Amino acid sequence: MTEPLTLGASPRILVIALRRIGDVLLTTPLIRSLKRAWPLASIDALVFADTAGILDGNPDLDRVIPMAPRSAGNAVLAAQLFRQYDLAISTQPGDRPTAFAILAGRRRAAPVEARLSGRIKRALLQRSVPAASGRHRVEEILRLADALGIARVPELVCPRPRPVEGLPAGAYAVIHAAPMYRYKQWTVEGWRAVADALSAQGLTVISTGGPAESERRYLDAVWRGGPVLRLDGKLDWPQLAGLLAKARVYVGPDTSVTHLAVAAGCPTVALYGPTDPRLWAPWPAGGLAEPWAATGRIQRRGNVWLVQHAFPCTPCQLEGCERRLESYSACLDELPAAQVIEAVTGALGVSQPANILR
Repeated sequence: MTEPLTLGASPRILVIALRRIGDVLLTTPLIRSLKRAWPLASIDALVFADTAGILDGNPDLDRVIPMAPRSAGNAVLAAQLFRQYDLAISTQPGDRPTAFAILAGRRRAAPVEARLSGRIKRALLQRSVPAASGRHRVEEILRLADALGIARVPELVCPRPRPVEGLPAGAYAVIHAAPMYRYKQWTVEGWRAVADALSAQGLTVISTGGPAESERRYLDAVWRGGPVLRLDGKLDWPQLAGLLAKARVYVGPDTSVTHLAVAAGCPTVALYGPTDPRLWAPWPAGGLAEPWAATGRIQRRGNVWLVQHAFPCTPCQLEGCERRLESYSACLDELPAAQVIEAVTGALGVSQPANILR
């Protein structure tokens, strides 16, 4: 094991994660590893403002610092953070997050690219790891714990749950049908069939989603006349965490809410198309004991059932069949509802054996 980085008993630590919401959630195992290594540390996170909610109430953090993706005020923020931390860690090799780590920390760590810019960055860092692909994002980030010489704690940490008022009595299931991008969408008919199957099990079906008008219109089309309670656009991240923690089952595509459902401990059915599960599948509660396979009809790891309809090109890691965000994905369009319902049945604990790969 690498010799631990020498810090004081109560260091100030900054973790920089300038990515999307799901990516920020996947940095929480590193944050927890830091907190376990330095229990008296004051740990802050620097993230984009529209992702800060996923860290709301995180018990390992003292402060979440939001920044605009593009703003002249970011130069002011950099000046305010200058040398304020005993250790600053960038969780990605990009120029901007690494520059913030170099400016903010008296000691710095980051992944670095295998090119000239990476060699320059490495010279300005106390600890580094080569930027790498081909491994799960959580594993990729936890290599920074290895570089710091501290033990890995591979646990995702949810926002602090808050209750949702006005829920019906009895058991319920949650469906999040709308991903951020079209190429991760499943079919309207498929979602309706799953909702009908859950309703037939005596479960209240709750629909979640974001506040965007385009998303609301899509869900209007999906759920028109369906047996669902619409909560899309009405919940913040802590409320979503609270809702998911008590759900009998969650069903959703490759999106940040799916990662949150898994972290909340909910039995989760995740529908994957072009995305490579070896890199981006949900990280099960309690950690990933067995790596995900590239494809599988239904794969189970912990509290996650991952469903795919694999073609020879699956997973392509491209933005759908037309290589653009608004593209269709044939591997999702051809995913049968019966296959998803089979996984849902397993997640509800009816008949599915543990750790299946079929």
